[in-house]
Amino acid sequence: MYINVFAKHMKNALMTRRICRNTVLSGVLFIWLLSINAHAQNIITLPQAIEKGLANKKNIAAGKLNETISKLQTQGLYRKYWPQVSAEYTYLYNPILQTSILPIGIFNPAFPKDATKSVQFGTKWTQSAGVTAYIPVLDFSIQKNINEAKLKEQLSKLTQESSEYELTYSITQTYFDICLQHSKIKAAIADTNRTYISYKLLESKFEEKRLLKSDLNKSKINHNNVVQQLADERSRLVEDKVYLLFLIGESDIEKLNFEIDTTFVVNYPTTKLESSPVFSQLPDIRELESQSKLTALQASSEKVKHIPTLGFKGFIGANQFANTFNPTAENSWFGLSYVGLDAKFPLLFGES
Repeated sequence: MYINVFAKHMKNALMTRRICRNTVLSGVLFIWLLSINAHAQNIITLPQAIEKGLANKKNIAAGKLNETISKLQTQGLYRKYWPQVSAEYTYLYNPILQTSILPIGIFNPAFPKDATKSVQFGTKWTQSAGVTAYIPVLDFSIQKNINEAKLKEQLSKLTQESSEYELTYSITQTYFDICLQHSKIKAAIADTNRTYISYKLLESKFEEKRLLKSDLNKSKINHNNVVQQLADERSRLVEDKVYLLFLIGESDIEKLNFEIDTTFVVNYPTTKLESSPVFSQLPDIRELESQSKLTALQASSEKVKHIPTLGFKGFIGANQFANTFNPTAENSWFGLSYVGLDAKFPLLFGES
């Protein structure tokens, strides 16, 4: 009798040892296959992911173009200080000539003093050609517009920095989530092996009539729950990878087969910051401050419209008058030129 009991216990021990050995070998083989697959896959580091995201995202590229446009607009405003030169040419046909009333009584004593006569001025065909130049001397609105353009240029730059800051944060957060999911999957694999071994041991006891069916079912349900948790963690890992591909501007889903560099977590500094962060240096805070300055500057620019402007204006050219269409008629061209001081005093704008 004792020999039979001892033999039965030895049989159970050998069976348990065999189950453990097979499970351990299966786990080692699975981890080894994972390592081979990881080496075969493309490894993306965190700096590479951030660099790809900043280079491929459409809103980042659009922000860079807006920043370039703002710089060009500021440079264009400086050209308002340059002489403004324009060439003009017109050829007119006058179907109805202008008529004026002349007091002929003043020029000819033979007529009464209040005698008048209607006279038509001009010719049917007129043409003019010339060059006009204007040099601003005193115009405060130009400098105000330049200051406003510089502030808009700064706003475009801060908006770009804010977009890059948010994208970098999202990529880093997703990268850490993927790293965390890898850790959860490893833990879930270990839990799966543990619950599987426990279930097999309890199954052996149940076959020996030393365990209730309810306890075996609880162990099986526990193992199934752990297996489902492993499947959920792998599903979340796929979601995080897809989102990371979206953040770095990769639209090809076939590139989903990549791995991340998990070694950076070991070298990541865990010490506390010695100094508190300077919130005033954040792009969003600086953007709000610049927006407030821009509003005040725009109000000031509106007031400058009431200030007089002063500049030099000159013209040189010639006019032709003829009753027939003949652009090259002799003795029909008359020169014209002037140089003067051009002052404008705005009174009413029609605006408030």
